[in-house]
Amino acid sequence: MTTFCGYERENGRIGTRNYVLIIPLDDLSNSAAVGVERLIQGTRAIPHPYGRLQFGPDLDLMFKTLAGFGRNPNVASAVVIGIEPKWTQKVADSIAQTSKHVEALSIEGYGDLNTIERASRIAKQMVMDASEVHRKEFDVSNLLVSAKCGESDTTSGLASNPTVGVLYDRLVDERATLLMGETSELTGAENYIAEKMATPKLKEKFMTIFNEYSKEILSRVPTVLGSQPTEGNIKGGLTTIEEKAFGNIQKAGRRPIIDVLDYAEEPTKKGLNYMNTSSAAAECVTLFAAAGAVVHVFTTGQGNIIGNPIVPVIKVTANPKTADTMREHIDLDISGLLRFEYDLQEAGKRLYDLLMRTASGRLVANEILGHFEFSPTKLYISA
Repeated sequence: MTTFCGYERENGRIGTRNYVLIIPLDDLSNSAAVGVERLIQGTRAIPHPYGRLQFGPDLDLMFKTLAGFGRNPNVASAVVIGIEPKWTQKVADSIAQTSKHVEALSIEGYGDLNTIERASRIAKQMVMDASEVHRKEFDVSNLLVSAKCGESDTTSGLASNPTVGVLYDRLVDERATLLMGETSELTGAENYIAEKMATPKLKEKFMTIFNEYSKEILSRVPTVLGSQPTEGNIKGGLTTIEEKAFGNIQKAGRRPIIDVLDYAEEPTKKGLNYMNTSSAAAECVTLFAAAGAVVHVFTTGQGNIIGNPIVPVIKVTANPKTADTMREHIDLDISGLLRFEYDLQEAGKRLYDLLMRTASGRLVANEILGHFEFSPTKLYISA
C-alpha cells in the first residue's frame, strides 16, 4: 500500500495542507477577513460576494459551503467573522463538530478595526499552534480526492481524462474516497454514468438530479451553446455537448459509483462518489473542497488556470501547445501519451506519483502563482 505524509486532525481525518482559515460569513465581512490575512502570516481568507438576504436551500448551501471549508482536513483551525453574531455562530458551530479550534466574531458593536485586532490576536495563536502539528505517514486510503476538467479540447477526451480514469481505478482499489460531478457536462452520456451506479436506487437518484438540472437550464434558454460547450471547447474541436460529455466521463474510470451526493455533501463511503455540482470550474472545485477533498486533479486542454484557497489543484494537460505556452500553470504534461512515447497505464502512474508527492507537501502551480479562487454556488435570487 502506498503512503503519503499528512496532518491528522482531531476527528481522525487526514489533511494535505495546514491552514488557519479566516472565513467571512457575508460580503460585508470581507474587509475584516482580508485585514487579518494581511496581518497574520500563515492565514488564508476566503472573500466572496454573498451571504446577505439569502434564504431557504440557497442559504443552507451557503452555510454548508462556508462551514465545509472550515471542516476540511486541510484546515487546522478557523476564525469566522460576520456582521452579526447569530449566523456567524451557526457556521462556527458546524466547524466545531470536527473538534478543531474555531472562534466566531461579529462586527456589529465593534467595527472593522476592533474586529480585525481581536481576530488577529486569535489567529496569531492558532498559527503558532498549527505550526506544531507535524506530518505523519498514512496509507492512501485516507485520501479524499476530487477531479474535474476545464477548457477541454480533443486531447482531454483522448488522453488526460482517461489518465484520470486510470488514477481513479487505482485509488478505488486502494480504498481511497473519490468525488466526481459536473452534472450539466454529462448531457448525452448521462445513461453511461447511470449504468455505473452500484444499485437501482442510486441510478434513480442520479437520473432525478440530472433531469431536474437539465429542466432548470432549458426552462430559461433554448440552448446553452457558447456556455456548453464553451467557446474554448469549440475552438479546441468539441462542437457539441455530447462530444464534450463522452470525453468528460473518461475521468470516472471503470469502477462502480457507490453513492450519489447533493451539493457540498461530505461523502461517508470509500470509493467513487457522484456529487451534484455546477460545471463551472471555480464553483465545482469549491463544492468539492467544501465536501472535504484534500487534493484536486484538474485536466485541461486549452488551458484553465483555476486554483483553490485550501486544496492543491494539480493541472494536467495532454495538449503540447498548452504545455508549452502555459507551462507555468501545468503540473503534469502527458502529451507524450499522444505521441505514443508511453501508454495509458504509464500516464496514470505518473499522475499517481505526482498526487502522492502533492499530498505529502509538494506545492503545485496554483499555490505558487496565488490562484486561490473561492466561488460558492448560488441557487437563485436573494430576497
